[in-house]
Amino acid sequence: MTTLPAYPRIPYGEADIRRILRQGCLYVDKTRFVRRLEQERYVFLIRPRRFGKSLWVSLLENYYDRFWADGFEATFADTGTDIGRDPTEERSRYVTLRFNFSMVNDKLETLERSFAGYCHIELEGTLERHPDLFPDTARQRILAPPSIDEKLAALFRYAGDHDIPLYVLIDEYDNFANTVLAHRGPEAYHSFTHGGGFYRNFFATLKGGADRTGGGLDRLFITGVSPVTMDDVTSGFNIGKNISLHPDFNEMVGFTKAEVRGLVERYRDLGVFNQDPDTALAIMGEWYNGYRFARAAETDLYNSDMVLYYLDASIPNRRVPEYLIDTNVRIDYGKLRHLLTVGRQVRRLNGNFEVLREVIAEEQATTRIKPGFPLKELTEPENFLSLLHFFGLLSIRRGSPGAVRLAIPNQTVKHLMYGFLRDGYRDVEVFSVNRHRFDQLMERMADGEWRPVFDHLSEAIARQTGIRDYMAGEKVIQGFLAAYLSVSEYYVFRSETELGKGHADIALEPVVAAFPDVRCGYLIELKYRARSASADEAAIAAAAGEARAQLTRYLADDRLARQFPDVRFIGLIVVFHGWEMVFCDAVPGDPQPTGTDG
Repeated sequence: MTTLPAYPRIPYGEADIRRILRQGCLYVDKTRFVRRLEQERYVFLIRPRRFGKSLWVSLLENYYDRFWADGFEATFADTGTDIGRDPTEERSRYVTLRFNFSMVNDKLETLERSFAGYCHIELEGTLERHPDLFPDTARQRILAPPSIDEKLAALFRYAGDHDIPLYVLIDEYDNFANTVLAHRGPEAYHSFTHGGGFYRNFFATLKGGADRTGGGLDRLFITGVSPVTMDDVTSGFNIGKNISLHPDFNEMVGFTKAEVRGLVERYRDLGVFNQDPDTALAIMGEWYNGYRFARAAETDLYNSDMVLYYLDASIPNRRVPEYLIDTNVRIDYGKLRHLLTVGRQVRRLNGNFEVLREVIAEEQATTRIKPGFPLKELTEPENFLSLLHFFGLLSIRRGSPGAVRLAIPNQTVKHLMYGFLRDGYRDVEVFSVNRHRFDQLMERMADGEWRPVFDHLSEAIARQTGIRDYMAGEKVIQGFLAAYLSVSEYYVFRSETELGKGHADIALEPVVAAFPDVRCGYLIELKYRARSASADEAAIAAAAGEARAQLTRYLADDRLARQFPDVRFIGLIVVFHGWEMVFCDAVPGDPQPTGTDG
């Protein structure tokens, strides 16, 4: 017989609210937002990947579907949820029709058939769960038409005529559309989202059910990660309200700092979390916090999935996870690489890549957030930056009546963004390094052997001449170095770190809580001279001398000793003349093995 743990199980990767609540799993209660959500009838919500959207769809299904009415008390009231203590009059009133379009086989050749087949199965299941409302003759009549659009239209007509309230829930509405776009390109994507495409027709049917008096569709909740597909299939969400940028819903998914602290202290009190709470909060804050979805909102949010990943890896009484970035997050965001290149045959970087490079260099951007736009307008900088916000790669830092300042929210996203930069260079065969070999060199750098890393990059630049067209300007060089120096999990990569009454260009700070054996951290001062400028010995020496004086001040800052008492920080002077690294040395002159990456 299996012995259950004496603490709430962490439902990492789970999205069934009924099972989570009834099994006493960890749950941060967000049910209070049900009341606010009821004030809207037709709702569209965009949130980044792995942020708890599917759990919300499950919550709405279990709360509103009359099929689950007998279990309402056990699911919501007995488990102490806010909405269980004070439910609304709308509870258990609806017939819910729930779709999860990640279930559709995204192979283009069979996509329409797979979509229709999946929708038919879900529709049939819904009708069978409510035989008192949909007798056999009604079910047969609704399911008889050949297309899913006609089936839905028949459902809406029957529900309207018989006063049956319908609530349609759509999770991951843009999942297969994004996959087709990524792997087959815009033409294939347009084939079903434009003109008479089956997906456009599907949403037209939903709109018809919502628009007509007695149309049958009482409520609608759609969620995904991007507004692009919705704009293409409906010319914007003209069915109802896009709440994605509304401050009332900022905290509906994701965890506040207070909620995360409550989780840590709860498991600490149960004796199964032995990490110092402040240290754990600092690590999770550095890697998982910083999301804000509305200009008028005042609260930053942690990615809930990432927090659960951290806790799941830490309990019972384990140390800080060795890998602070969940592999599933890397896989999900890896699908966005197609946004940076033009065509699979053209093999060149598009304007979005240049915007991304600028964002990485500055770690922020100012723009108006566009709530929706079609794919054909994605290369407009304002739209691309808005898309990065919806994906969670940029987050609101400061608002104004017009534009807002967006910034990279945390270290996890920084690593992902640097990965996009590396992948963009590699995918168009501009620049690449052997990742396995480079990882080995970064491991040696953690022990103080820094020179092989820079020699390796310098030699790769000299060998792969295509990269030279992209390397002009100190910020660009800094972004290039960031893309490769950030590959190591050992370090937090920071730019413009305030030290010694100045700002170090690059700081590599060891993640000592996860890697206590890392002996060395680094401060890097970068000097750049344009290709047209002189690079004689005197000019290089002057640039290096300026960097040495700066690094000497930075290294003397006692903050480093206080924060990293067991780490030796090394200052590195790096001078570039155009694309060429012409000088690299340590401050003070740190003994290094000769040779390159030996």
